[in-house]
Amino acid sequence: MSETPQQPTKPGDEHISSPLPLDIESPPPAGETLAAEPNVASDGHEQSTAPANSAGAAEETGGHAEPVPPLQSPPEESAPKSSDVQSLTAQLAEISNQRDAFQSQYLRIAADFDNFRKRNSKEKEETELRTKQTTISELLSVVDNFERARTQIKPQNEGEMAIHKSYQGVYKQLVESLKRIGVSPMRPEGQQFDPNLHEAVMRQPTEEHPEGTVIEELQRGYYLGDRILRHSLVKVAAPPEQLSAEDAATLDSSDN
Repeated sequence: MSETPQQPTKPGDEHISSPLPLDIESPPPAGETLAAEPNVASDGHEQSTAPANSAGAAEETGGHAEPVPPLQSPPEESAPKSSDVQSLTAQLAEISNQRDAFQSQYLRIAADFDNFRKRNSKEKEETELRTKQTTISELLSVVDNFERARTQIKPQNEGEMAIHKSYQGVYKQLVESLKRIGVSPMRPEGQQFDPNLHEAVMRQPTEEHPEGTVIEELQRGYYLGDRILRHSLVKVAAPPEQLSAEDAATLDSSDN
C-alpha cells in the first residue's frame, strides 16, 4: 500500500495537522484482532474464514510459525503367532514331565534310604543282641556252679560259714549285674510243660500232679529281655503206670 506524501508545515502552524487520506484506516489498538468479514461466495452463501492456529502462533512468536509434529499412535503389540504358542505349550509340557520324573525319583530315593536306615538299625540291634547272648551264655555256667555250691555245701563251723558267705556275696553281685542288662530267670515249677521254653529230661509217674506238669527244674533257664537265652531242663509228671497182668495175678493169688 503506497502512502500519500505530506506537505511541509510552516512554523507556527504546528497545531494544524494535515488531513489523512480517506482510504487509509487507523491501525487497531494493540492486543485487539480484527474480526474477519464473512466472504460471500458466488452462490450467495457466506463462507467463514477463521485464522489458522499456525498464523496465531506466528504472530505470538514474531511472525515465524513452528511446524507442529503429527500425532503418532502408540505401537501396537503384535499378537503371538500360533506356532509360538504351540512351541511354548510343548516346552511347558516337557518341563512338567521332567518335574514329575524328578519328584518320583526323589520319592523312590527317600523310600530306599528310609528302608536302608531301618534295615541297618535292625541289623545293628541283632548284632548287639547276639554278642550279648554269647557273652552271657558263657557266664551262666559260673552262676550254675555257685547255685550247686549253695545247695550242696553245708558249713560246719564259723570258718566254713565265713567262706560260704563270701562266695555267696560274689554270686549275688553277679546275679544283680545280669539283671541290670536284662537277664531274668525262668520259674517253671508247677507250670504246664512248654516245648518252646522247657526241655524235658525226665518223666516221673505220679498221681499228685496232672500229666505234663513240671515237677522240678534241674537246670535253670533264663530270658534276655523277651527272648529265650537258655531253655530250662525239667522233670515232667507222667500218669501212673498200669499194673501188668502178672502183677495183677500175683495180687489175686495172695488175696485168696
